[in-house]
Amino acid sequence: MGDKSVKEFYLKAAFSLMLGVGGAIGFPLQNPSAHASCGSVTCFLVIGSQAGAPQKGTLTANFMYNYVPQGTLLDGTTGIIPAVEVDDRNINLNEHREIRTINQFYTMDLNLGLTDQFAVQLTVPTLNRTHQHNVEQGEPAEARQKFTDFGLGDIRLTGKYNILATLRNLIVLGFGIEMPTGKVNSKANGTSTTQEPTLQLGRGNVGLIGSMFQIYEILPNTLNQFASFSYRHTFRNNHGYQFGDEYILSGGVNWQAVNWLVLTGQFNWRYLVHDNFSGSLSLHPTGEVDPTIKDRRVPTTGSTTLMFTPGLTLQNLSFLPQGAMYFNVQIPVARDFNGNLAQGVSYVAGISYFFNLWGSKSS
Repeated sequence: MGDKSVKEFYLKAAFSLMLGVGGAIGFPLQNPSAHASCGSVTCFLVIGSQAGAPQKGTLTANFMYNYVPQGTLLDGTTGIIPAVEVDDRNINLNEHREIRTINQFYTMDLNLGLTDQFAVQLTVPTLNRTHQHNVEQGEPAEARQKFTDFGLGDIRLTGKYNILATLRNLIVLGFGIEMPTGKVNSKANGTSTTQEPTLQLGRGNVGLIGSMFQIYEILPNTLNQFASFSYRHTFRNNHGYQFGDEYILSGGVNWQAVNWLVLTGQFNWRYLVHDNFSGSLSLHPTGEVDPTIKDRRVPTTGSTTLMFTPGLTLQNLSFLPQGAMYFNVQIPVARDFNGNLAQGVSYVAGISYFFNLWGSKSS
C-alpha cells in the first residue's frame, strides 16, 4: 500500500474526482480538523451550509458529532512506530506498538452572511480522545499504556467570498486562520512526561487555510453536484514539532428524493504530508543513533485516504421548520497510513438551524 505507484494512483483518482464530480444543498458543510493518535486522522467530508456563503443577515448554526476510529492494520504493517519524545527532543524509532485510538469530535459551527457576497465562519471543536499502545516494544518492560483527554481543540475563523452566484451556479472562495487554542502539554497518564504531539488536542501554532467550494444544479430543486478543495499549513510549535500540510478534495451529488429527504453520495480524498520534528534520533532498544538536533521527517505520520460517503438529510420537518438533521457514513476505499494504524468506518451526525437576523432575504 505504501509504494510510489499506489500514491500516484491515489493522486490521479483524486484529480479525476475534482474534474468529473462535484455539489451541496444549502445545508451544513465542513471539514472538522484535528489530529489523532500517532497517525493523525480526522473526519473530512462535505456536509452543506458551512461550505457556502449565506445571504446577508442569515446565520447558520451547526452542531456536529463525529466518531472516528483508528485501529486497522493494513497488509504489510505492524503498527510499530517511533516515540516522539518532546521533553528530550528525540525520535525513538520502533519504541511502541499502536493498539487503538477512538476520536470523538463535538463541533459548533457558526456561519454568518455579512453581505450577499461575504460571510464569516467560526468553527469551535471539542475533542474526546482515548488511546492505547504498548511501550518498550519487545523488551521485558513492555507494558500497555492508556491515554484519555477531553477539551477544546483549535478554533478556526474563516472569511468566505462568493465570486459567482447564479440561479444554478455557486463558487465560494475561503481563507481562514486556525488558532492554537487546543492543549499541547497534556501528560501521559500518571507521569510528568509530555504526551506525543499527535495525541494532543491542539497543534500548538497558527495554521493557514485556503478553500474553494462549487455547486451546480443539474435539475433545479432536485439534483445538484458539488466539489470542494481545501489546503492547510501549520507552523512549527514550541516543542519543535510541525504537523504536515493537508490537502482535501471532495465531490458528489445531492438528490432530493421527496420534500423532506435529501440523499447524498460523495467521494473524499485526503493527503497529509509527513510531520516534521526538530530533534535527535535513536533506535529502540539499542540506543543512540544520531545525537544532532535537526529537522527530521516523522516516518509513520502522514497518510493518503480515499473514502466513499453516503448520507441523508431530513428537512422541512414540523418540529424543525428552519433547520435540518443529517447523518453520514465514511467508508474507506483506499488507504495508506505509512505503517501506522488506519482510519476505519467513521460516522457523522448533526443538526443545523437557520436564523434570519437583520432583514435577510428569504431563501
